[in-house]
Amino acid sequence: MKFNKLNTVIFIGFLAIVGVIIMQLFLLNQAYIFEKRDTEDKIHFALQDVVEKIYQDNNSEMPVANPIKKVSANYFIVNVNDVFENRLLEHYLKTEFDRVKLELDFEYAIYDCSSESMVYGNYISVNGKPSKMCAECFPKNTDLTYYFAIRFPHLQKSYFTSLSQYWVFTGVLFLVLIIYVYSVFLMLQQKRYTELQKDFINNMTHEFKTPLASILIASNYANTQNEILSHPKLSKYMQIIINQSNKLNQHIEKILYVAKTDSNQIALEKTKVDVEAVLELVKGNIQLQHLKEIQISIAIAKPYTILADEFHFYNLIYNIIDNAVKYSENLVTIEINTTETPKGLLLEFTDHGEGIPEKDLPFVFDKFYRVARQDNKDIEGFGIGLSYVKRVCEWHKWDVGVKNNEDQGITVSLQINKSDYE
Repeated sequence: MKFNKLNTVIFIGFLAIVGVIIMQLFLLNQAYIFEKRDTEDKIHFALQDVVEKIYQDNNSEMPVANPIKKVSANYFIVNVNDVFENRLLEHYLKTEFDRVKLELDFEYAIYDCSSESMVYGNYISVNGKPSKMCAECFPKNTDLTYYFAIRFPHLQKSYFTSLSQYWVFTGVLFLVLIIYVYSVFLMLQQKRYTELQKDFINNMTHEFKTPLASILIASNYANTQNEILSHPKLSKYMQIIINQSNKLNQHIEKILYVAKTDSNQIALEKTKVDVEAVLELVKGNIQLQHLKEIQISIAIAKPYTILADEFHFYNLIYNIIDNAVKYSENLVTIEINTTETPKGLLLEFTDHGEGIPEKDLPFVFDKFYRVARQDNKDIEGFGIGLSYVKRVCEWHKWDVGVKNNEDQGITVSLQINKSDYE
């Protein structure tokens, strides 16, 4: 796998999450060991005190050897090595377990010398609920004479219950890892689809431009021939071919601009640009291109020079005005005003078209988004004009917005930074 910046970040993030999970599992294991040791110590101390009380009752001296033997994880044998009152054993066990705060169910049995067998004592439940007793779980020990055995049926379960918080944290971490891996998978899949889309757009537009250029060359040459010039209908048809080819070429150029911006292939060449000159140039080109009656008024208080990429600034203005012309009736009226604000130079483009529904306003700068209209099929475009406007403003760190007018139409606002104009 090629380790570019994205793959490196993904790999480091994965290692970080796995590292945290390993650390959490280590802490969980340590907590389990501690809990197990603490519980066994409580059992040992409680049983030790029970034996001491039995020896005190018998006025006997405690032996030096440890009387408590752990047979299995939940089974203990206590060697009393002296006679003891059976009726007092259960009381002593309850008392000592309560004292050390050992809240566990237990059952016990006592070895009967006369019958040489284990006599089941009782099952003591912490919550008072009856449970299944296991009399056969107390095997006889032939090496001892006076002893009793005690068993904790739910000892292992208590370890896991007491570590419930650790289990929750571990489960959350595993869930985070699963979500992270799934999100990375979706992101890489989306990235692959995006790259395929870009490659398709680039290939498609370049494949279109070659035959289109040939059509324009042939059409322009044919339009200068006497046979065409002397025939009004042929001349008109030829002019239609040239006009439509130019429109198609503009659409292809817009798609190429979008593809380049998405792949970060745009490098701005900022120079000093005369705002009024660009507005007048766009005005003239718009009026020549469209067959509608177009009135564009430019109100500039004084000549302004801005620091911008002239090519993209021209396209930005052209797209705003062209969009206003498309969505206006036969008589198009557009006012362009400039205002100096504390933030900088504000350019406002106001038209008197049908406006934009309020629900669509937040999305008009999204790529390929088109406002739902009955005449959408009659209006040429792919919904990338205003998206391109937004990208150009982002490159220059300008702000752009759109709002509906109180009477009719919309106003597109272009805020140029104070440091970018004179």
